[in-house]
Amino acid sequence: MPRYMIVRSFDCGESDMPVVGRRSREIVEDEFPEITWEHSHVVVDDDGNVRTFCVYGAPSEEAVRQHSTRLGRHVVDSIDEIVGDVTPADFPAV
Repeated sequence: MPRYMIVRSFDCGESDMPVVGRRSREIVEDEFPEITWEHSHVVVDDDGNVRTFCVYGAPSEEAVRQHSTRLGRHVVDSIDEIVGDVTPADFPAV
């Protein structure tokens, strides 16, 4: 199944994210069982607003967009298909 990196900008602060995260999970479980939410990195900008960098497994970019539309409270900055993963272990020191 394809995997996607979704970058989002939220209209809320860090203290609101537990509610948003729970809602995102409920939407996946109840309406989009074909989507797997792997993990998210959460950052807070200088104005206190949240941006997330999320990895999802999904059958299509459109499925990810539909989930995002249902979630609300944010704009999607980008969705990109992940073509691979690397770690420092993949590049041993010489």
